[in-house]
Amino acid sequence: MTSQLFFQYLFAGITYGSIYAIVAIGFNIIYNTTGIINFAQGEFVMLGGMIAISLHAMLPLPLAIGLAVIITMVIGALIEIIFIRWLQNPSVLRMIIITIGLSILIREAALHLWGEGVRSLPYFNGNEISTIRILDTNISPQVLWVIAVCAIIVALLSLFFRFTSLGQEMRACAANRLAATLCGISTKNMVTFSFMLSAGIGALAGCVVSPITYTQYDGGTPLAIKGFTVAVLGGLGNSMAAVMAGLLLGIIESFSVSVVPLAFQDAISIALLLTILFVRPHGLFGSKEAAGLKEF
Repeated sequence: MTSQLFFQYLFAGITYGSIYAIVAIGFNIIYNTTGIINFAQGEFVMLGGMIAISLHAMLPLPLAIGLAVIITMVIGALIEIIFIRWLQNPSVLRMIIITIGLSILIREAALHLWGEGVRSLPYFNGNEISTIRILDTNISPQVLWVIAVCAIIVALLSLFFRFTSLGQEMRACAANRLAATLCGISTKNMVTFSFMLSAGIGALAGCVVSPITYTQYDGGTPLAIKGFTVAVLGGLGNSMAAVMAGLLLGIIESFSVSVVPLAFQDAISIALLLTILFVRPHGLFGSKEAAGLKEF
């Protein structure tokens, strides 16, 4: 393998690993606050991209992306209020079925709204064919956007959970919901906000990756599987570890293209997920007890 090909695989793996990490962070935010595994997280990514594409027909790109993120956050809040809030101590199996059902519902609604066509936002730098030469290989500037957005999201979330009152209330809710309630914290509002925050992060990811991966009504399901794999690989509840796990999975998938056909690439994620669940169910970087938001 030449050095140029090696770095091409490496940057491709980092790019897709960053996408998986952002989806996994969305999983962890909701899991930390509620204990819920939200299998509709991938649909938030799809919705963000699709809504931004529709709005971009009428608005400048930055404004279209901003409004798409806000609209997706509202959708996330409505999902929690309508389908989740009224449940009283639901079982894990029940919540899995509900979130999978929501994923199907959102996907079918997207099919009716946007059809089966593949769409995409324009490249943020305005030029699809322009490249930047780094480490003996040419990469698209959009790749740097994906990596930068992932890094910024992680940094801002870390600051948010450590230094803002709202973030500290969410951490308290994650640590002990009963104690948080006794301290006057509205745990219901914290759960709603966790869905909004998770949806917003997913939507932003969907906008940033749209020029590279394109956007389709059923594109959320594969991302949800990859994001869940990364969340489990890093250790559920540990979002910093999810970044490392996402990069690891992305790089493994990228280099595996030279060994196995592309059609079998998704099987690598499933095999890795099953292996982790059997051998180390609390993840490579997680403790046996799922950690709370303090991991930020």
